[in-house]
Amino acid sequence: ALGPGGAEAPRRGGGRSVHGLGGPAHDLHRHGACDQRPAPRRRARAPPPLTLVIHPGALGDVLLAIPALRALKHERPDDPLVLAAQPRIGDLLRALGLVDRAVAFDALGLDALFREENIERGDAEPLLFCSGDREAGSAVGGLRKERVAPLARFRRVVSWFGARDPGCVARLRALVPDAVVAPSSEAGQPVWQHLVATVGESLDGADRWRTPVPVPARLVEEGQRGLRDAGWDGDTQLVVVHPGAGGIAKRWSAEGFAAVLERLVAAPERITLAVHQGPADPEAVAALEARFRGSTIVLKEPSLPALAGMLRCATAYLGNDSGV
Repeated sequence: ALGPGGAEAPRRGGGRSVHGLGGPAHDLHRHGACDQRPAPRRRARAPPPLTLVIHPGALGDVLLAIPALRALKHERPDDPLVLAAQPRIGDLLRALGLVDRAVAFDALGLDALFREENIERGDAEPLLFCSGDREAGSAVGGLRKERVAPLARFRRVVSWFGARDPGCVARLRALVPDAVVAPSSEAGQPVWQHLVATVGESLDGADRWRTPVPVPARLVEEGQRGLRDAGWDGDTQLVVVHPGAGGIAKRWSAEGFAAVLERLVAAPERITLAVHQGPADPEAVAALEARFRGSTIVLKEPSLPALAGMLRCATAYLGNDSGV
């Protein structure tokens, strides 16, 4: 079909090759496989609508938002759910499958919403750096710039940040008119209930969003490896102890923790005591070690997804609050 009698386009009246090579039909010397016409371009599909949730709080505060996140995902299951939070926390909720993407809260540039002069100059539309898309880009604030999108791109924005500042609320809603802006807690109401209510979900039957969070098998395996590396034999019952907390006022005394651990090691069952030390916990862990002389293994600043896998292996947990 490459000679003088090459394939013709009958609908065009014949006499013209379907893939004309731009030279005599018998001359193949200067033509190669790449000289045929390129495939027609396909129109790029529009990106799916996104839902953005903003919560810069500590781990325990964000964990209390899980029922509300589940309610949002249930309402619009086809819309990717993006969480703007502290990086370690965002990584955890993404690894647990509670959100589709995570972004560092500090990368949003939301401080611009608190400055009226930025609105007047037209500079207040923050940029969002979302993980998950593989476009080439530079690093911004230690975060790979894989997608840059204005807040106005999101179909829905729920912000548990900035509600106390009327100017911030007005400027955010100027960018996203239907944005929900609410405080992260409300006096006299359990935090999880308050957050569920802010996303428009009825509290009747809201307990369905409070079921335990399943830990993926890959995280359990990662946790098991970390525990064995720290000294756990994989067979004895495991008790994870976290003596730290977000604030000193939340901490139980080191003497109280030590007294409980003394009773545990005196029991006939063989157990392994694993003391978890987060980034803010060296002082609390040192105080416990000074008062409890028994054998322990220390889990020093594992990633939160790995820690979730470790906790899945534990028989019991002893700590101060919902954060670690």
